[in-house]
Amino acid sequence: MTNAAAQETVKIGHTGPLSGAQAFSGKDNENGARLAIEELNAKPITVGGKKIKFELMSEDDQGDPKAGVQVAQKFIDSGVRYVVGPYNSGVAIPASRAYNDAGALIATVATNPKVTQQGYKGVFRVNASDTQLGSKMALYAAKELKFKTVAVIDDRTAFGQGLAEEFKKQAKASGLTVAGHEYTTDKAVDFTAILTKLKAKNVEAIFFGGYAPQAAPMARQMKQLGINAKLLGGDTICTAEMGKLGGDAVGDNVLCSQGGAILDKAAAGPQFKAAFKKRYNRDPDVYAATYYDAAMMYANAMQKVNSTDPAKVGPAISAGAYKGVMGTYAFDAKGDMKESLVTIFNFKNGAPAPITSY
Repeated sequence: MTNAAAQETVKIGHTGPLSGAQAFSGKDNENGARLAIEELNAKPITVGGKKIKFELMSEDDQGDPKAGVQVAQKFIDSGVRYVVGPYNSGVAIPASRAYNDAGALIATVATNPKVTQQGYKGVFRVNASDTQLGSKMALYAAKELKFKTVAVIDDRTAFGQGLAEEFKKQAKASGLTVAGHEYTTDKAVDFTAILTKLKAKNVEAIFFGGYAPQAAPMARQMKQLGINAKLLGGDTICTAEMGKLGGDAVGDNVLCSQGGAILDKAAAGPQFKAAFKKRYNRDPDVYAATYYDAAMMYANAMQKVNSTDPAKVGPAISAGAYKGVMGTYAFDAKGDMKESLVTIFNFKNGAPAPITSY
């Protein structure tokens, strides 16, 4: 038997925004996956008596649903049955149907609860969902900040509303008084009226379900009105954009929650960070380690079932637990992580700075 006959190529597809405003995230995620694949090929691993050569195919889905579905079709036609991505919920929700129909597996960081509510067996969310992001922020406000009275504002988008409701539910369960729930839109820039209403209620914190372009002027107006309450939010305000738009109104008065552990505190974190820096000459950003873990998780499950068939690998991932850099990947029946760390940040010099994970 020649060596060539005893080798099998397995394609792993990466789909994410490689152009546009979020390209920095897409590239970082791709780099995480590539690092895993290069390490696996250097070993290499053996499955079903064959040496496995992994090949990364990376496509720009522009963070756009239509483009994301086209990428899915391209991957499927090219024989890709293992996917890391999509990054955006808006892309993951429609694209997952195409992957599911083709029997492909996807490991995504998209946070919208709908991603895993469609009933597709091959979808794995490899980080926290909006449910966890909202509730952990409420727990932090109650337990660590020892707040008693909070208020909620949401922007009426599916994302903002859902996130605010999860915060509210946990806040009440933790004994916090929710003194008001106000509504705005994802286009508004003037929040004076609703903030004045909340000022009269002497709240210690305002949780905002929405995005940075609204949260930043909100922080500025809170400062102008002399409201000393903290502004809390989810992963969409955990961005340097928030600091850029909010200026000196955004500091340790703004807290946000984001899925994943603090890399430096994770057991294998420093080792991953060093390997990433050596390979790419830059530090990993938010989800690089998660994408690295996702690619490794696929390979680990292939070895477990001694097959590269996704119909066998998928159930092994569902039933098992894989210990990666960012934590242990064990999934419930829907494909959500049973336990997912959330990190709480505040802002230092205009950028998010991690405080604690739980």
